[in-house]
Amino acid sequence: MLKGDKCITKCTLERRPSPPGQQSTARRRKLSDRALQLREKQKARYSYGVLEKQFVQYYEDAVRLPGVTGENLVRQLEMRLDNVVHKMGFADSLKQARQVVNHGHIMVNGRKTTIASAAIKPGDVVGWTQRGRKTEAFKYAQANMDSKKPPAWLNVDASAMTGRVMTAPAAGEVVAQFDPAVIVEYYSR
Repeated sequence: MLKGDKCITKCTLERRPSPPGQQSTARRRKLSDRALQLREKQKARYSYGVLEKQFVQYYEDAVRLPGVTGENLVRQLEMRLDNVVHKMGFADSLKQARQVVNHGHIMVNGRKTTIASAAIKPGDVVGWTQRGRKTEAFKYAQANMDSKKPPAWLNVDASAMTGRVMTAPAAGEVVAQFDPAVIVEYYSR
């Protein structure tokens, strides 16, 4: 989640039933519905590396779009450039993908892009710039492309180190660490 595949085995957002320190009869209090909703929203923000103001804007855009608001929200977050670079296998983590984009090593449709939050549309081609192909990050990504498996909505050419967004991700294709319906409840109060 935050550092590559760390959350697959041990997640820092999950809590134990007892408070820290010497074990006694003290127990954690039951969280309110509002606190659980806030926790889900924070999981979503942290997993995509989005600030609160940006996340509210994504939610407002998701409300305006036709369809289920939670699915629209997840789809918008998945179509961010840094997330697409990470899912294509050009970076090991979302933070590394953001850094590669911010340093100007990625181009979208033949134009260099330094904005990690740029919205990618179906049909866009994402690749490395000429300067980016000389970096250690490119060499490492190219060496490890065989072990990466991009999702079905992305088409990656490992030899050319480019990828195309075929379609927007469907609701079943995205494995979210959070519940988008709870986030919609949080904002619709």
